[in-house]
Amino acid sequence: MTDTTPRADALAGITVLDFTIVMSGPMATRMMADAGADVIKVEPPEGDVVRQRPPQRGGISTYYASMNCGKRSIVLDLQTAEGRRLARELALKADVVAENFRPGVMKRLGLDYETLSKDNPRLVYASISGFGQTGPRAQTPAYAPVIHAASGYEVAYNEYQRGATRPANNGIFIADVLGASHAFGAIQLALFERERSGRGQAIDVSLMDSVLGMLIYEMQAAQFPPERPRQVYEPVKANDGYVMVAAVTQKNLEVLFDVIGRPDCKADPRFATVATKEANWPALLELIEGWTSQRSGAECEAVLMRAGVPCSRYRTVGEAMADPQIAARGTMTELGEGDGRFLVANAPYQLSATPTAARGRLAGLGEHTDEVLREKLALGVGSLAELRAQGVFGKAPS
Repeated sequence: MTDTTPRADALAGITVLDFTIVMSGPMATRMMADAGADVIKVEPPEGDVVRQRPPQRGGISTYYASMNCGKRSIVLDLQTAEGRRLARELALKADVVAENFRPGVMKRLGLDYETLSKDNPRLVYASISGFGQTGPRAQTPAYAPVIHAASGYEVAYNEYQRGATRPANNGIFIADVLGASHAFGAIQLALFERERSGRGQAIDVSLMDSVLGMLIYEMQAAQFPPERPRQVYEPVKANDGYVMVAAVTQKNLEVLFDVIGRPDCKADPRFATVATKEANWPALLELIEGWTSQRSGAECEAVLMRAGVPCSRYRTVGEAMADPQIAARGTMTELGEGDGRFLVANAPYQLSATPTAARGRLAGLGEHTDEVLREKLALGVGSLAELRAQGVFGKAPS
């Protein structure tokens, strides 16, 4: 019997002080906001640089909003002593601090884990960086494309492309997405452990380690080179594009031969075992393409999937977003109002009793500065006015 008793959000009551910028950190903390945490994004007077990045909708960067919706925004100039003091006081009342600066920056500001945990021993402190907080490359500046190159990912990817001699261009920041996911998971582990020990801890997330850990087969092949290159499923032509056919099991392959009108191939020794199939891989792809190239991608997908052979036509991101499956699962949430509406993706997991989804708040730069400082630090109107005049929230009015 399903439990229908209403429950609070999974992270209700958890306060996150978010010093992160760009992608890896903001994605991790947005996942916490989706689960009901109070995420307070601390921005410099000029704001997170992504606030100005396209695409824009209704005067809002939807790129920025997709990684920061559901958060409150405050502005603190951490180059001022008062800005650092206020940040410290807020951190002492937080459950989680997240940052993705180069190692050493937060220590210079007096906002590192060692300093803060002395007065807030329950603090969970997550640091995300290119190469981690320790080691000879810890201070090396790194963004996702650099990590893709340094980790071996790009070279490994390139080795799967026939005839490619130059690493491919890539604007999809896998390192940031992986780093965000690992940071989110590690924060939950630390919060869970805190329930038993009563103490927080520091978390060190490396984008380099995140990507390297994804290269599961490739790491083993680097240690124990196989006799022949690994064969991978390749796009095959349809008459209006390309399709991916992945007849992974022998049963799938036999069904595929029936569908394409080549049942004789089930007895062909070239395709009888995994070893012989891989040795004759180009011939197998040629057989499949002989059938797919005479049909549309949609027809290939429908016929093969109906027969139980995994297949998909190659779609654009927009086409994938419009898939009825996405609507049925509630994968997207619509944010904004009127002509400024847009879609963002929810987390790829669903909890039965404590749903997680993008929250509708789209905070303007510093929108919640006064609110948060009144609520968390009990500052009055006079104190806020004095801090504003000192330029703690940005350039003081002339």
